[in-house]
Amino acid sequence: MVAATLSDTPSATGTPRPLALARWLFAVAALVLVMVAVGGITRLTESGLSITHWSPVSGTLPPLSEADWQTEFDLYKQTGEYRNVTGPAGMDLAAFKFIFFWEWFHRLLGRVIGLAFAVPLAWFWLRGAIPAGYKPRLLALLALGGLQGAFGWFMVRSGLGAEMTDVSHFWLSIHLLTAFFTLGGLVWTALDLRQLDASGRGKPARFTGLTFVVAVILFLQLLLGAWVAGLNAGLASNTWPLMNGRLVPEANWSQGIWWTFTHDPFWLHFLHRWWAWVAVAALIVMARKVKPLDRRASIAIHSAFGIQILLGIATVLTGVDLWLAVAHQVVGALLVGAFAWGAHVLGRRS
Repeated sequence: MVAATLSDTPSATGTPRPLALARWLFAVAALVLVMVAVGGITRLTESGLSITHWSPVSGTLPPLSEADWQTEFDLYKQTGEYRNVTGPAGMDLAAFKFIFFWEWFHRLLGRVIGLAFAVPLAWFWLRGAIPAGYKPRLLALLALGGLQGAFGWFMVRSGLGAEMTDVSHFWLSIHLLTAFFTLGGLVWTALDLRQLDASGRGKPARFTGLTFVVAVILFLQLLLGAWVAGLNAGLASNTWPLMNGRLVPEANWSQGIWWTFTHDPFWLHFLHRWWAWVAVAALIVMARKVKPLDRRASIAIHSAFGIQILLGIATVLTGVDLWLAVAHQVVGALLVGAFAWGAHVLGRRS
């Protein structure tokens, strides 16, 4: 107990620097936002299975010779995606290099984010600059980053089977939602630290009952969005508000309710587009509570879900245009950040 108390207390020569830590965490959150964008491009260009192995050190560099490129291409040719999708479409080495770049850059950015978090964390720790009570939370955020990398590899591995043509949408949702959760945790912790700097003795904010309910509703919408992405269910309809002339689409119920709610692209597309309005209603209620306390946070919530709805409709109408779909995913991440901001405002304590 004594050792634990000492380990969480700034050193005698160190001075807590909550504002510096807050700025650092906001910068890492911005990198995570870029990571979400690159991950969206990687998914939408079908690049995720182009690297069939996980090499934490040697994988930092791309292939450096034509022989190395051919080796990577040969490994990709063994995947079900190449045999059934890209190979019959006539993919050559030049096209493979394009998809390889996005997966390689996605993994490289993950390493950069890991260093951008771990190195400053060690520096702040050794300098005694971390306020009391924040070390466990920062270590938890570091662990989340490590889990994100592991989940990414499990996701890729799920699509490498000889009969697979894509990754598991379950693993894709775990990978994406972990990124969103990490982003929210970074924003929340940075706001706690900024409040501590402003008051000198502010207590960490806490979740209220309202924000918990909104969080559950928003989580379900993000989960549905991830499954829609993983199953390419956005292509199930390019009309709005009706789906192929119907309000409720024809879904496959022959394999049971559970399968339909977790696998049927038409049904998941339908749920995602209409549960969005439940999320909007919940966020409006939350933003109205936030407005008297922090008008900027309320505006951020309204702006994020408004733009997100418009981008979602545009993505459907364009048959999942690449850049609109990427923007839809990025604004989804911004919505998570805005929600974390608003929830923090409601949960602040003097």
